[in-house]
Amino acid sequence: MDIKELQLFLHLSKSLHYAKTSQDCHVSPSTLTRVVQKLEQQSGCLLLERDNRTVRLTREGVMFREFAVAVMDNWQQFQAEVSTSVSSLHGELSVFCSVTASYSFLHELLDRYRADYPEVEIHLHTGDSAMAVQRIQEELEDISVAARPDKLPGNLEFKEIGQSKLVFIAPLASSEARKKWGFKSLADISDWQGIPFIASESGLARQRTDRWFRAKGVKPSIYAQVSGNEAIVSMVSLGFGIGVVPLLVVQNSLLGSKIEILDVSPPLEPFSIGLCTMKRKLGNPLVQAFWNLA
Repeated sequence: MDIKELQLFLHLSKSLHYAKTSQDCHVSPSTLTRVVQKLEQQSGCLLLERDNRTVRLTREGVMFREFAVAVMDNWQQFQAEVSTSVSSLHGELSVFCSVTASYSFLHELLDRYRADYPEVEIHLHTGDSAMAVQRIQEELEDISVAARPDKLPGNLEFKEIGQSKLVFIAPLASSEARKKWGFKSLADISDWQGIPFIASESGLARQRTDRWFRAKGVKPSIYAQVSGNEAIVSMVSLGFGIGVVPLLVVQNSLLGSKIEILDVSPPLEPFSIGLCTMKRKLGNPLVQAFWNLA
């Protein structure tokens, strides 16, 4: 068995879903099946029970998961001990962030990291920022750029690198949609059921928006739930509704001139944006070097 096989097994042991692990880890379902079969053959026991609907770990599978976690920790410690100088750093580093974060926060960091550690192969994955912390917990990435959750899990480390306000956005007042809705600011809205709302499917922005509405005693009329802040900006600019996104996304969007920020009272709690990783991964010299550059 090798490190990549153990990584695949660890992800599958958490997702308990072959299709999800295949998609997240960028391997085919048949490859994942062969990896599990190989590990079961080498360990001499059944690790997973699977039928048409469910996947679950056997008792031996739970024991093997603990073994795999210990191996990964020891592997990272070994890498740290053999890296006797910065010039010897080499290997692979996986980083996840949203498209906006890739050029607003990561561009300079990646440039400096590449210059200092040219032997390290960087794998940059982009996607919905709401998934950033989850991808770290599922061991899919070494580091992510994430908004700090209200309650940071105890096994994670977070390092702030910036902040961004969370703002309500709407089509321009001159747009046909705004003319139909007939309001200038959120305070002018008397009938929320007449205003469609574009909501995040999940994540910190959705949680804080839901709390804001509950405090106001308002039940928004949700027109669509989408993943990704950039998608929300796009739909709002087309007049589908109003939405909530980090100000940073608006400032970096090509559609920023087609929307406007609404007055909010009280304001939504801003995002603390930073690097996120598993605490034990800070023992990995590749991760530690990136962490220190922030």
